[in-house]
Amino acid sequence: MFFASDNTGPVHPDVMAALAAANTGYAPGYGADALMDEVRERIRTVFEAPEAAVYLVATGTAANSLALATLSDPWSTVFCSPVAHIQEDECNAPEFFSGGAKLTLVPGGDRMTPEALRATIAGEETRGVHGPQRGPVSITNVTERGTVYSASDVAALCAVAREFDLPVHLDGARFANALVATNATPAEMTWRAGVDALSFGGTKNGCMGVEAVVFFDPKQAWEFELRRKRGAHLFSKHRYLSAQMAAYVTDDLWLRLARKANDGAVRLARGLKAAGAGFEWEPQANMLFPSFPRRLHKALHEAGAQYYVWEGDLDGSDPEEALTARLVCDWSVSDESIDSFLDVLRS
Repeated sequence: MFFASDNTGPVHPDVMAALAAANTGYAPGYGADALMDEVRERIRTVFEAPEAAVYLVATGTAANSLALATLSDPWSTVFCSPVAHIQEDECNAPEFFSGGAKLTLVPGGDRMTPEALRATIAGEETRGVHGPQRGPVSITNVTERGTVYSASDVAALCAVAREFDLPVHLDGARFANALVATNATPAEMTWRAGVDALSFGGTKNGCMGVEAVVFFDPKQAWEFELRRKRGAHLFSKHRYLSAQMAAYVTDDLWLRLARKANDGAVRLARGLKAAGAGFEWEPQANMLFPSFPRRLHKALHEAGAQYYVWEGDLDGSDPEEALTARLVCDWSVSDESIDSFLDVLRS
């Protein structure tokens, strides 16, 4: 019963096999390996973007921070949700890698609205040299609360950014889960909607540790290469990143794994609702935030369930007080583990 994060799950066998196959003989380093040529062409094909610049890094923080630094000036501000990963979970890495660009939070919840974004952008760049200058908009899809922007939602936010001539970055650590949830194509969710740069996640969805950064306009390519090297995120034995990503985008493995995770979340959410759990955010992808009594949280933890109590104190005194959990399904989740979790909850 492992629902702490999709980071905690195993690597898919196809990815492990690709790593093993790459681990023979010699190959050029720093992204000059033949596998990277294959990855570049496959991602361009998947996104219907033949001119896209494609790069690999090992972590989501590196992907987001280096992409945003490439789209920003040090005196810029990045517009994002108050609960965006770049705001809550990256230790000011975007500010660090950009040389000082700050984050400006768009009021509201996990999903920005065009109206709130427009008002927030308009409120900046009003103090001349004394204030931050408007910089990129960063959208997280799937959001940090498990909700999803449709392709038309992304397009509406991009349209606001274009009103101010600002670039758009999409944090897609769970991009595959968002596509499966909305039935959008990769192109519809990105460049056709107006996205300039994508952090295309693999680590949370069956890879060992690899993320792609995709610039749909290759004019950003050289600057990103320089920032990646200067930021110590250019792997010398790059073929091991390439091997993972090559396997990930072959035969739609990335979408099949996301569909398995999303389907597991649907099964889990159905059982939780039947058991009386409430949801602050309606589940839409592979991440759930149900609320149920403290006594049931304690029973689940005692039974070996692994997940985060998101809101509330597990050690509080009132057994009936509702606490909110965060439950995340990864590609390897089984019906048996979900049913075991629900059996404890019901008992």
